[in-house]
Amino acid sequence: MTTIDEIRENFALLDDWDDRYRYVIELGRTLEPMPQAEHSAANKVQGCASQVWLSKHVARSSSGEPTLKYRGDSDAHIVRGLIAILLTLFSGHTPQQILSTDAIAIFDEFGFREHLTPQRSNGLRAMVERIRADARETLAAAT
Repeated sequence: MTTIDEIRENFALLDDWDDRYRYVIELGRTLEPMPQAEHSAANKVQGCASQVWLSKHVARSSSGEPTLKYRGDSDAHIVRGLIAILLTLFSGHTPQQILSTDAIAIFDEFGFREHLTPQRSNGLRAMVERIRADARETLAAAT
């Protein structure tokens, strides 16, 4: 699994946005396949121009703390890449870690604010908010 620091380093090596888009698409190809049964209405992310699904599984760390693990999929190649970056940031982390990570700031650092269409930016925010809502819900259930 690629780390966010590796993605950051690879982005820094690519000056041209066509190359960066190709890299994002390649990241999307590394996503674990999502079973067809998980392409459900419950897993569909609302607010995205493309079809986007995020399925979560709550696991326990060795210390018994809940962690959220995700699978994601989209019918758009670029969006699959954005999902891959989001899962790098969030999957396998505790709700507290998820809530303390500013994913939008990281995507802005990469330059996506200037290079995504408004519809894609809205979809990205919808995906982040879905994961943050899952984290809040998991925290509430644990107390």
